[in-house]
Amino acid sequence: MARAWKVNTALFAFDEEVRTHYSVFCGVDEAGRGPLAGDVYAAAVILPSGLEIAGLDDSKKLSEAKREALAPVIREQAAAFCIATATVEEIERLNILQAALLAMHRAVEGLGIPPEFALIDGNQPPVLPVPVGTLIGGDAKSASIAAASVLAKTARDASLRELDDLYPQYGFAQHKGYGTKAHYAAIEQYGPCPAHRMSFLRKFYEKHGK
Repeated sequence: MARAWKVNTALFAFDEEVRTHYSVFCGVDEAGRGPLAGDVYAAAVILPSGLEIAGLDDSKKLSEAKREALAPVIREQAAAFCIATATVEEIERLNILQAALLAMHRAVEGLGIPPEFALIDGNQPPVLPVPVGTLIGGDAKSASIAAASVLAKTARDASLRELDDLYPQYGFAQHKGYGTKAHYAAIEQYGPCPAHRMSFLRKFYEKHGK
């Protein structure tokens, strides 16, 4: 099935253009800023020049099955990658934006190869010891950021499946922590668990007078 996937040549052409300025750079993306529960994840990926991965695209455009199939390919073929997190406690203490930036910082710092440049999805970069650029919609423009988006998303999804084993009453494996009707109904019935971000539930509790 993977053999039928096409190469998004524009993603890889973009990265080759970046390499004319920085021969070794990493793409960085995060997953999990919006959900009501679980850690926020980030990944940093350095792809070798000339590599093309069939099927790679913005993780939001891919099915869960395709993301899960691509993740091991990215891990195997990347020159370096690192997946990092910021915990629920850090999200509550810092706020979600700062926690996401912290996870990105940890991902870049954890790379086995030091990059000359870090290209961040979005418009808010973490503080790093290397030059940093931001790219709005970068996961649909840069192969390195797209690869990071897939690794961050699949790693976070795996963590939510683990939470589902611990707290099966919430349905984490299905909604991945997002605020679906079923998720809110479970919170109303069972109350929050330690994995919930209480700051994200304030409006819910205000609305329900709790």
